[in-house]
Order: sequence, then structure tokens, then C-alpha cells
Amino acid sequence: MTIKRKLTELSKLGEFRLIEHLTRNFKLRNKSSFKGIGDDAAVIRHGKNMLILTTDLLVEGIHFNLVYTPLKHLGYKSVVAGISDIYAMNARPEQITISIAVSNKISVESLEEFYTGIKLACDRYQIDLVGGDTSSSMTGMTISINVLGTAKPEELVYRSGACIKDLICVSGNLGAAYAGLQVLERERRIFQSDKMIQPDLTRYDYVLERQLKPEARKDIIDMFKEKEIIPTSMIDISDGLTSDLFHICKQSEVGCRIYMEKIPIDEETERTARELNVEPVICALNGGEDYELLFTVPLNKSEIITSMTGISVIGHITDADWGKKMVTRDGGEVELKAQGWNGGDP
Repeated sequence: MTIKRKLTELSKLGEFRLIEHLTRNFKLRNKSSFKGIGDDAAVIRHGKNMLILTTDLLVEGIHFNLVYTPLKHLGYKSVVAGISDIYAMNARPEQITISIAVSNKISVESLEEFYTGIKLACDRYQIDLVGGDTSSSMTGMTISINVLGTAKPEELVYRSGACIKDLICVSGNLGAAYAGLQVLERERRIFQSDKMIQPDLTRYDYVLERQLKPEARKDIIDMFKEKEIIPTSMIDISDGLTSDLFHICKQSEVGCRIYMEKIPIDEETERTARELNVEPVICALNGGEDYELLFTVPLNKSEIITSMTGISVIGHITDADWGKKMVTRDGGEVELKAQGWNGGDP
């Protein structure tokens, strides 16, 4: 008698547990392989410096919708998504390769727009496009980007270096990209129900820009160098503040306390979220694609950090036994839950 084995659905694990599950038996065997799976990028020994390598996959219908995403913006955003991981290692991106699979619905002129966006990002961040591949697709557009960067060994920052009493800091503000996505999805649904109604996006310039054309925080990395700051841990916020903070806590084997009132949220994000009947702090905690930097620094760097423009101190690192908590505006504590993006829309 044949016994059927019960198969596990991918959704049972989610993106990050799936990666851990599939790669648990892979060990680094080459001396040049310094850091493998588990951080924003891989680290490879190369002479006196380190090579930093990362890859990103963007799939139509999962990571972007061509109904409202201009292809020029998509090309630009694809580059930003890749190089943000390199900056999160306190490294410098230098080369990229772009591979695409496209269906017949995409014209040559459309791909020219896509590559115009790629070139704009390469020009802005001084990166070279050095290769790639193209293929046909039966189901839409898929984009794969590989980014290569460099850093001195002593300047590299991982997710695993956070220490008890370190300050938890973020650059910029959070939740805007998620708010922008919700506006676009709302207008898409309205348009699909009645083609005579034209989308009204006049009051959402900031949140739409953060969703459609984000920027990588090279300026923060430059500021670190100028101020002689090397964070103890760092990650870019692509999956939501909570999920990415959990990555740091897990790799560093620590807990955390963050303060709701300290989380930076732009006025337009707050207004848009309330209009959509979403609590603004939820956008910041569980939204994604902000591409801001989340990092920790020692307590004795407090004065330097608080003097830096565009940086917010939102909490501190604790012993792992204390858990992962958020202090509410009334002084209460709630357990943080990682509910960020798992490879698709939140």
C-alpha cells in the first residue's frame, strides 16, 4: 500500500523561514567565502578588501503592477532595491547585472523606458551596468538584479553585532511607501469598476514617490564616514520596521525596546493612512519598501547620532530574555510581531 506524504504549503513557512529551511545544509567550504546566507549581502574575500554581493528578484503581480507602475520608475527602483542591501553592509556598490524575462505584451519601446530608468539610477549612484540576460516569459515580467560592491574588512557592518544598551536608530521616515501602494491599489480598483472614473492622485505626491521611485541612503553612509561612525549592526528596511528589527535581534541574539512616539512618520503618510482607515504606526511597523537604514550604535555615540540630520533614535537593545517590545504613548508595553512583507504585497 502506498502512503501519500503530506506536502507542506509554502505559505506555512513564509519567505525567510523558507530560505532557512532550504539552505540549512549548505556550509561554506571555500576560504574566500567569508559571509554567506543570513545578511543583506554575501561577503567574499578579495585581496585586502571584501567583495559584497547581493541579488534581488522582482516579479510582476507580486512585487509590482504595471497597471500603475511606469517602466522608467520600475527600472530605477530595481537598481535601488539592489544597492540598498550593499549600503546596509556599510559598503559601496560598484557594478550591477540586470536579467529580465518578458512576455509579448512588452514592446521594445517599453523596455527602452525600463532601461532609461536603470541608467538614471546608475548615473545617480555612479554604478556600472556590466551584464545581464534576457528571456521570454509566459506570465509577464520578471527582473533579477545582482549588485557587486566593495568595502574594507574593518568597515563592514552585519546584522549580528548589536549589543545590549545600543541605541536603535533609523534614517528618514517610515510607512510612506506602504501608504503610497494602498492609494495606487485603491485607485486601480475604482478604475476597474468604472473606466469612466479617472484616478485622482493630486494630494499624494510624497507617498507615491516613495513607492514608485524610492532612493537608497548613500547619503547616510557618507555621513557615517564623515563622522567616523561604524554601526554595530545594520539592515535596510525593505520588509517593514518590525520584521527587519527582528532580523537584527535574531542574528545578534538580543531583544529590543522601541518607542511608538519616536517612530518617524511624515505628515502626508499620517494623513493618507487615516484616510485609508489604517493606523499610521502600522504602516511604519509592518509596511515595506521604505529602503531606509535601521542600525544600532553604542550608547556613547548618542551625542554624535542625535546631531546628524535625518536620523531618529527610536529605542535600545535589551537582553534577549526581555523580549521584543514597543512602548506605547501611554507608557504601556506591547509585544512586537513581525508581520512585514513576505515576498509580495503586505
